[in-house]
Amino acid sequence: MAHIANGRDTGNYVSLLRSANSSQSNMLILQESCTDKTASFVIYAPVDIVAMNVVLIGSDPDYVALLPSGFAILPDGGGMGDSGSGGSLLTVSFQILDDSAPTAKLSLGSVATVNNLIACTVERIKAALSCDTNNCCQKK
Repeated sequence: MAHIANGRDTGNYVSLLRSANSSQSNMLILQESCTDKTASFVIYAPVDIVAMNVVLIGSDPDYVALLPSGFAILPDGGGMGDSGSGGSLLTVSFQILDDSAPTAKLSLGSVATVNNLIACTVERIKAALSCDTNNCCQKK
């Protein structure tokens, strides 16, 4: 829906995206992407379309609930000098609202869902980078 440059580098931008999932038609994704010689990262958060429209007409953005998630890819430094090519360190972070009660405990189902989400996300990032686990992606 929108793609706004963030800084001088063409790889750095903030985007407002529509969800490709038709069951999530009331949600948008607010995403920031940034890359430079030290790291690359993508941070994103689902946003209710009604709340985003309120912000876009100039209302207070403090009332929009954001639970950002994302990932960062950093060189591990192993490729410095003559020692060969280095790998990368992938850090993945999620913020998920499981229960709004402050004393609530996580259920085993919630833990399994989060574990699956992390595993699938890492696999999708590896696939997007066209890495073969026997070649360029090392498990850390």
